[in-house]
Amino acid sequence: MVESERCVDGKTSAQTRYYVSSLAGDADRLLKTVRGHWEVENTAHWTLDVSFGEDDSRVRKGNGAEMFAALRRMALNMLKHENTLRVGIAAKRKRAGWNHDYKMKVLAQ
Repeated sequence: MVESERCVDGKTSAQTRYYVSSLAGDADRLLKTVRGHWEVENTAHWTLDVSFGEDDSRVRKGNGAEMFAALRRMALNMLKHENTLRVGIAAKRKRAGWNHDYKMKVLAQ
């Protein structure tokens, strides 16, 4: 069980989350594991959902969902490594769709 408290604009909210794990009950180790999980969720998964609409994907048949997930991750990595344009991933993705030269720059990374 992890109890967390958050204060935003003077409003405090508390939340209790329960986890099932085979890890030993060392509090520091469990805390690092939980934070590590949420770090992944808040970075890669959030970016894929916001920039690529991954949660709204309707691809379900055969290997389609797995293949599209791999393609999205490849595209995300390429867009992250392209550093001549100082904007977010969604803006880079849009620019690559509109501008052939920029798309080739992203693909050449």
